[in-house]
Amino acid sequence: MVIEGVRPEIDCGRFAVKRTVGENIRVEADVFGDSHDVLSAMLLYRRGADGWNEVPMEPLVNDRWRGEFRVTDVGKYVYTIAGWVDRFLTWHRDFKKRVAAAQKVGMDLEIGARLVEAAVERAAGDDARRLSAWVRRLRDPEAARHVEQICEEAELPELMRRYASRDFATTYGRELQVQVDRERARFSAWYELFPRSAAEEPGRHGTLRDVEARLPYVAGMGFDVLYLPPVHPVGLAHRKGKNNAVEAQPDDVGSPWAIGGKEGGHKAIHPDLGTFEDFERLVSAARRHGIEIALDVAFQCSPDHPYVREHPEWFRSRPDGTIQYAENPPKKYQDIYPFDFETDNWRELWEELQSVFLFWIGHGVRIFRVDNPHTKPFGFWQWCIGEIKDKHPDVLFLSEAFTRPKIMYQLAKLGFTQSYTYFAWRNTKAELTEYLTEVTQTEVADFFRPNLWPNTPDILPEMLQVGGRAAFMMRFVLAATLGASYGIYGPPFEHCWSQPREPGSEEYLNSEKYQIHHHNLARPDSLKDFIARVNRIRREHAALKSDHSLRFHPIDNDQLLCYSKRSDDGGEVLIVIVNLDPHHTQSGWVELPLKEFGVPAERAYQMHDLLGGGRFLWNGPKNFVQLDPHVVPAHIFRLRKQVRSERDFEYFL
Repeated sequence: MVIEGVRPEIDCGRFAVKRTVGENIRVEADVFGDSHDVLSAMLLYRRGADGWNEVPMEPLVNDRWRGEFRVTDVGKYVYTIAGWVDRFLTWHRDFKKRVAAAQKVGMDLEIGARLVEAAVERAAGDDARRLSAWVRRLRDPEAARHVEQICEEAELPELMRRYASRDFATTYGRELQVQVDRERARFSAWYELFPRSAAEEPGRHGTLRDVEARLPYVAGMGFDVLYLPPVHPVGLAHRKGKNNAVEAQPDDVGSPWAIGGKEGGHKAIHPDLGTFEDFERLVSAARRHGIEIALDVAFQCSPDHPYVREHPEWFRSRPDGTIQYAENPPKKYQDIYPFDFETDNWRELWEELQSVFLFWIGHGVRIFRVDNPHTKPFGFWQWCIGEIKDKHPDVLFLSEAFTRPKIMYQLAKLGFTQSYTYFAWRNTKAELTEYLTEVTQTEVADFFRPNLWPNTPDILPEMLQVGGRAAFMMRFVLAATLGASYGIYGPPFEHCWSQPREPGSEEYLNSEKYQIHHHNLARPDSLKDFIARVNRIRREHAALKSDHSLRFHPIDNDQLLCYSKRSDDGGEVLIVIVNLDPHHTQSGWVELPLKEFGVPAERAYQMHDLLGGGRFLWNGPKNFVQLDPHVVPAHIFRLRKQVRSERDFEYFL
């Protein structure tokens, strides 16, 4: 037997496939042998050290086989494939041919009886009794008169599949892993805010208590993850001023990513934000609102961090004896010292950095956004995340690595649960179609979970700078419906902040990274109600809770993008059409694969716009759409199949 071409299999089994609780693992493989005998193949799987479970695999075409199993618990699963020449099924196939040819089959009945008799020894209970009855039936002197009935009955082949002889079975040479996470790894809506800008009145440094008071606002928009930039003390040495000015003024608060001061480092809270009691209170209050707190982990230090004084060996020195600060020439970050992962004391460094995660896990955090993981060793992440997931399998990690694709994918393979993407820079129909197809429909989808962000504190894309309010609405609908997981940086997003620091820059003018802002959450021009409506649609419709069903459909206007998602049971179909032009009304003819959606070509069907509220009666695969971006730049249609007439349609209005 030969077993090859197994899918999914990540890098020859080196890395785990990713799934969430309740999802199926569909496994395919080429299974073939060197004879005309009938083959059988079995998918074997187990959770952790449990015993093996078995699922029969079904033949497809050209020696391709398929089986699937469902994962029901968080943690590690293992699967492999076994195949064998099935002597009974070979006998059964040939027996039916001989019967059809009216040949004598007395000897064949005895051969079959012996195969079944051997299976009795492998069976137990009622199955053993049923097989014994078949032995007697095959050896009955009158059996030759009832061979047609024997051929037609399904009971014996089904029993024999369970108890087939596997004396010469071949098992695939690898046991492949599945990392199973909780549902939030697959479906999540993130909201990022700066705690120090959360004060209700202008001119005051926000606190964790202020963030707690903002939870109803965040929950009201429908977000389930509240992501906080670093909450640690900020260094004074080389502190950056407003708009990243090299010289800070006395009242400048610095960058939260310049971590560490006299008050402590990565295991301390900035005293102006509050106490650990306040933090744990925030975590508990967020949980009551259906929100999880995600914490930023940035492995870098300000010159004032205790690590610099206590462990200078963890940093790289320059020829003049000073510590090397971070650079991305020509940019210089004198307020940040990167760790030297090539230090001779790397083991102590690794263990201390891992302890940062464990420390915050101890304070109730189960989601981490990791800053620039691509600038740290791959080996560190594989070890660190693996160790943490073994002890705390519910912990999730979001990788913030805007770098080359292979590096982003490698980090996902090494254990990161979700990943930022290039979505912020994909604007055209061709760009969006190509990129989202790659990350949802190729082998990449087995290990890379995209988290789509239209903006971040570091990224104000050109589209949002020039497209006005309609661009924010359009990009939000794209992020929230193309991806099962997405995030926004607010309140700048719902308030449509669009001014860059200078022309050609993606940095915000007066960025919150370097100063405190006061946000009027009651602004009449806020997108908060629009955001809440889209998030409500996401929660209420299963089709938007995963990415694997995403498909793009033809529409004869390059400024219109059409795609669909379906629920796992196929019962719900949502079709999204977005105007990619934030300035002008666009129209075109969309073509849908009605047969795939289970809609008869000759029947009318209803398209209920969940976003705009309208209902439309469509006929056939091609229909006309028109979208004014200054009203609503998108349709989110729910397809209703059972509409038989105009009168029926009017009833549903």
